Amino acid sequence: MKIAIVIGTRPEIIKMAPVIDEIKKRNLEFSLIHTGQHYDHEMSQQFFKDLELPKPDHYIGVGSKSHAKMTATTMEGLEDILKEEKPDIVMVQGDTNAVLAGALVASKMHIPVGHVEAGLRSFDKTMPEEINRIVADTCTHLYYTPTEKAALNLLFEGADPENIIITGNTIVDACLRNLEIAKRKSNIRFPSDKIVTLTMHRAENVDNKARLKSITQALLELDEFIIVFPVHPRTRKNLKKFHLYKLLSEAEHIKLVKPLG
Repeated sequence: MKIAIVIGTRPEIIKMAPVIDEIKKRNLEFSLIHTGQHYDHEMSQQFFKDLELPKPDHYIGVGSKSHAKMTATTMEGLEDILKEEKPDIVMVQGDTNAVLAGALVASKMHIPVGHVEAGLRSFDKTMPEEINRIVADTCTHLYYTPTEKAALNLLFEGADPENIIITGNTIVDACLRNLEIAKRKSNIRFPSDKIVTLTMHRAENVDNKARLKSITQALLELDEFIIVFPVHPRTRKNLKKFHLYKLLSEAEHIKLVKPLG
């Protein structure tokens, strides 16, 4: 069996790491395809090194575009790659544009799709991710669901119960896997165990000046904790745009760092 794994963003890299480990352990042939939706070095390439993963076999380099153009460019690139690779199954993870493109292209090429983290629903169709999930699951043959509720969502939508496998969330496996790597590699040390790790990049939070200002104020008030904040490029840009970055950088209890593997 030959497996094509399509990834495009940092969360996909993290969550598919334990799946890739298991594929390698079983000596199955696979091809790793990176769409390049996250293209910043700290947001993508560095992760393969930090998480001790093989480099992608193919890189589409879709970059930053509108949702439509990104999906179209990814689909065009994937079609050529899948024609070359001729996989028996295409695996996607989550709800990104890479998932949408991977599922659509594979389905139209009559290649079975395996969707890791299938069946999740927010029931909010204003979210691009919700549309991606629904369309991807429509194209999916094997549903790897993180919870029973996700499996029920698929059943209600008419999915074949024989093709639904409740696996749990691979982020748990990723945490256990990466803990061992962190013990060997991490140079982050603080004198207190009252540490909060913060991530923030949702457009609803970082593109809204009032909301981002409110979040910043709350962080400044939490001075009983050490807050470790790996700053997403988009978040850093808007913090500076709204004149909030300096407030965080000057707070002794807030440690602004680059995105971390």
